[in-house]
Amino acid sequence: MEDTYIRLPRPRVEEPAKPINVVLLERRSRRSYRREPLTLEEVSLLLWAGYGVTGPEGLKTCPSAGATYPLELYLVVGRRGVVAGDDYLREGVYHYLPDEHALELVVEGDVRGRLQAASLNQEWVGEAPVSIVIAAVFERTTMHYGERGYRYVYMEAGHCSQNIYLEATALGLGTVAVGAFYDDDVAAILNLPPRTHPLYIMPVGRPR
Repeated sequence: MEDTYIRLPRPRVEEPAKPINVVLLERRSRRSYRREPLTLEEVSLLLWAGYGVTGPEGLKTCPSAGATYPLELYLVVGRRGVVAGDDYLREGVYHYLPDEHALELVVEGDVRGRLQAASLNQEWVGEAPVSIVIAAVFERTTMHYGERGYRYVYMEAGHCSQNIYLEATALGLGTVAVGAFYDDDVAAILNLPPRTHPLYIMPVGRPR
């Protein structure tokens, strides 16, 4: 697929893959993945679970102090990392647009090797077919809550990360929250806008 704007499939929320108590029981950090792509439908559900819009008022899947929503999600796609119909999603870095439930290409090419190097060479970052990067614009929250707002943003990143963990588990996928990386290097690799700071890298794949 050569489009730079990808409208994602509507999340299927009516029939959960597993009961929530089973998902909680099975949730683990998984760092070893098979060399198999994810589907665009799986990517759609993971991003929606992390930070998708759940109603016409714009509220999202995780709580946010004052509904300030400081987080931004980015999807890193490796070569042949996501099956989209009869083709593959172009490798690169995509910005998730929650209001439109869509992806916008911001960097072309497979950056997983560079992202692994920036993550203290954690090989699961380079091996996973995709990674979801949780970033934040702190000012959206701190302008309302001052210094206390930093705490709220980190809390929100944790909520978002756990949602992705639980959705991955429900889909039979594996992920791990990676917090050890060089912030400036990751921001440059993803071409993050000014004042947008990476907080988590979550590689996702089919566990071995």
